[in-house]
Amino acid sequence: MLHLFLSAFSTVLHPSILFLVLLGVGIGIFFGAIPGLSTTMAIALCLPLTFSMNTNMGISLLLGLYIGGFSGGLVAAILLNVPGTAASIATTIDGYPMAKKGYAGKALGLGICSSFVGGMLSICALIFISPALAKIAIRFGSFEYFSLMLFALTMIITMSSKNIIRGIISGFLGILLAMIGGAPIDGIPRLTFGITSLSNGFNLVAVLIGIFAVSELFLYVDEKSEHLVKKIVKKLSFKGFGFSFKEWKQETGNIFRSSAIGVLIGILPGIGGALASMMSYDIARRSSKTPEIFGTGCNQGIVASETANNAAIGGAMIPLLSLGIPGDAVTALLLGAMTMQGLTPGPLLFRNNTSLIYLIFAILITANIFMIVVEFFAIRGFVHVLSLPKHILLPFISLLCIIGAYGLNYRIFDVFTIFLFGILGFFMKKWHFSTQPFIIGYIIGPLAELYLRRGLSYSDNSLIPFFTSPISLFFILASIASIIFVMLKHKKA
Repeated sequence: MLHLFLSAFSTVLHPSILFLVLLGVGIGIFFGAIPGLSTTMAIALCLPLTFSMNTNMGISLLLGLYIGGFSGGLVAAILLNVPGTAASIATTIDGYPMAKKGYAGKALGLGICSSFVGGMLSICALIFISPALAKIAIRFGSFEYFSLMLFALTMIITMSSKNIIRGIISGFLGILLAMIGGAPIDGIPRLTFGITSLSNGFNLVAVLIGIFAVSELFLYVDEKSEHLVKKIVKKLSFKGFGFSFKEWKQETGNIFRSSAIGVLIGILPGIGGALASMMSYDIARRSSKTPEIFGTGCNQGIVASETANNAAIGGAMIPLLSLGIPGDAVTALLLGAMTMQGLTPGPLLFRNNTSLIYLIFAILITANIFMIVVEFFAIRGFVHVLSLPKHILLPFISLLCIIGAYGLNYRIFDVFTIFLFGILGFFMKKWHFSTQPFIIGYIIGPLAELYLRRGLSYSDNSLIPFFTSPISLFFILASIASIIFVMLKHKKA
């Protein structure tokens, strides 16, 4: 194994490979940081460039984009309260409040270091235990996926500890609005009211931009305050990554737990980093001795979210390389790129092309190192963006939101969507309805329905297989236990 690694790193250290990895990481961070742009979009745009490259160069560019794109999402999440990628949704919960308190540098530093550690731990899992984890993933069918989604939906309650009734209303509103468009399996239109643009529902990224970013713009206008600029620019000077070694050491357990969650969720095809980060954040909050500080700008929340969503990268690569099954949209593009290079990911790739497998490991490690270096030097530039006067900053954010929304599908309807959900988010925040349960319901609700309908079609409309499958039964019981625990805790409080 050692000689394979040495050979792989000797290839990666070639100037052309290093340049392509660095270029990919830089472009990926840019696409991840801009609301509306995404890692998937970056790879899709750069994919044609790899056709004229050899295999090593093409994979270097694409994996650099993958690593940079996932990490870049934390920039907008912390500074603008809009997740640059769906995987950074949970980062906004504590990242943005910390930035508002004047510690934007510290929030960014925690996010960057957590991304790096989560990514490196997931690569270790990819290297040493990928075949075993792939066997776990392949055992998940529709019954198991539905039960997992059911367990994930219990986060609606735990994210609503301050007011459970309002949190449940918010979550069900998200589920209801997510039902607009074609139904899963049969594609029958629902709640479209004859509007053609609603046939595919609302775009998730447009919804996120509206709920998180546009609603904040409306709140600033409504409150007519200068608190954003005054509070954020007071702590522009900081050392290193903005936090102490003691603070980082306190997050050791959180980091390893969040990495494990990210890897395990990442290996499940079609789930992705968004669920990993939200579930990791939720579990960190439940296991904390001071859950009341979550949402106010605490270290634990940022670390849990960013560690998990970057750990999902290595997790998603496990079924791709071990089984030839893409774990998300990005790995689906990587699968296509590898196929066009004459490679067939799967068990035979490990046996017939071991040198390429270790080259991929080496590229992922190198890309992670480039990611933390690039973001370390850029962190002060990120923070200084917020020192812009409000009359310049807010129109700039508005322009980013509009361009990002239009760039999703080149439709004016998506621009209308961000303002529609911006108004909804504005009133939810004014009336103290948490937006986190809404987003959980909007993302996970459709997945739960999809796997429920698939499971019922497999079992001839019988619910029994949902309870006879050990994995499915485990998540159902965990869901019930989670609800009971939260209700008892709420009653006691």
